[in-house]
Amino acid sequence: MIVLGSIVNAVAVMVGGSIGVVFKKGIPERVKTIMMQSIGVCVLYVGISGSLKGHNTIYIVISMVIGAIIGELIDFDKHFNYIGKKAQNLFKVGPNSSFAEGFVTSSLFICVGAMAIVGSLQSGLTGSNSTLMTKSVIDGIFCLIMASTLGLGVAFAGVTVFIYEAAITLLAHQIAGFFTSVVIDEVTCVGSLLILIIGLNMLKLTNIKVANLLLAPFIPIFLYKFFS
Repeated sequence: MIVLGSIVNAVAVMVGGSIGVVFKKGIPERVKTIMMQSIGVCVLYVGISGSLKGHNTIYIVISMVIGAIIGELIDFDKHFNYIGKKAQNLFKVGPNSSFAEGFVTSSLFICVGAMAIVGSLQSGLTGSNSTLMTKSVIDGIFCLIMASTLGLGVAFAGVTVFIYEAAITLLAHQIAGFFTSVVIDEVTCVGSLLILIIGLNMLKLTNIKVANLLLAPFIPIFLYKFFS
């Protein structure tokens, strides 16, 4: 099955998030705070590490700017939060709950990384799900920890993960020729910058709408296709 990796990844997110919700009830608030801060620092580390793989600084800047303009015009952040709020109402979670925050933060962290894009391409082009299987283990653990502080919204992010990765997998044949090793490095770099921003937001140092930058990691594909 061509989308098997996407399915497993989505299930891992849901299972990890659900287990984390169980643990949430017995964790004191001050412990949740320090856990969230610790996760934020780790997310920063992941973002910084990946961002060092870039080759062309100008392309990276252009990708971020174009991605920001398109994303702001479409306002992905508004749509993500709308979905999160709808799900929150569906599950009858209180208005002061962190459901929507957990859904948006987890969806973005899991989707913007290079493993999501490269792993989905690998599944679509070769039929191998090894990268997405490995990613599933990482995401499951991440969501378990995240859900212990942000709750059920983290588990619901599994739906977003499946749609995102399955779409890339199914479209892999059309965009395969664009993905040289250099392009993959640039995609990794821009995606990692988004992860870096997520970490800053988690630490309450910034309040940047990361969802409105969601298209930025894909811009290098077209820049290298038409200008290199």
